[in-house]
Order: sequence, then structure tokens, then C-alpha cells
Amino acid sequence: MTYPLPFTWDGETMTPARGFAKRANEQFVIGESYRLTVEEHRSDATHKHEFAWLREAHANLPEHLAALYPTPEHLRKRALIEAGYYNETIIDAGSNAAALRVAAAMRGMDDFAHVVVQRHNVLVRTAKSQSRRAMNKAEFQASKSAIMDVIADMIGVAPTELARAA
Repeated sequence: MTYPLPFTWDGETMTPARGFAKRANEQFVIGESYRLTVEEHRSDATHKHEFAWLREAHANLPEHLAALYPTPEHLRKRALIEAGYYNETIIDAGSNAAALRVAAAMRGMDDFAHVVVQRHNVLVRTAKSQSRRAMNKAEFQASKSAIMDVIADMIGVAPTELARAA
């Protein structure tokens, strides 16, 4: 598996940052050509901002929603799924009875998964990771805005109010 490595451009060559030469030698072959892309790093501030407004939104959930989302993490992951940031697995269980048993097992394996039975099929949706490794700056910002819209709608406030609340 390859990992992004930090390099420094000196005007003529890209040199691995101090401490990364060994890994660069493991990942790259001398004489091969590689395409470089710029990886924009998202700031810690925007990352912390998301979790701050999520805590605030969770603390202000209406009573009928509070039991459905016992933690801010439950709320975040459900909002990611609702906003379309999910991985989906469809399992053909063969019968409705078997699908119900599979669905029960799937719910027990992941507290955050959205599991639906449709006749003999089980749809399992799990939230995409928002980690720095999984999402670049642009995708994280888009997902952050999308879940802010979902959660603001759930609690009946404008997304700008959530953004300011943090």
C-alpha cells in the first residue's frame, strides 16, 4: 500500500522530507515516472468547527429525536448517510424471514449503520469516513456543509445558525 509522502520542491527536484526517504524508496522505483498532484490539507480549525457545532446541535435535539441519536457521533453518521455520503451493501438473503434475521445481525454489528429490509434483500448503509486519509479538503467541506443542512433541517434551524453556534 502506498501512502502520501511529504516532499519539498527546490526548483529542480522533489526531495522527500526529512525522515521519509526510506519510505519513498520502498514505494517508488528509480527510473519510473510518477504523476504528482497537490493534496490540499484541511485545517484543524474547520475539522474542530464541525465537531463543535455537532455537539451543540446534539445538545439541542428535540425530545423525539434525542432517543434516536444518543451521541453526537450517532447524529453525524446518520446525517452523512442522509446526505449521500455512505457505502452501501445489498445482501440477497433469499427470503423475507432470512432478510429479517440478517438485518438484525447487521444492526448488532454496527450501531451507526442504516439497515433496511426490502422483501428478501437487506440494504446496509454505513457512513463514509471523514478522516483526512478518506476525504480531501474539498470533499470534507462538501460533506460538512451537507450534514449541516441535514441536521439544521432536523432541528428546525437555519444552517447558518448552526455554524455560528460553535
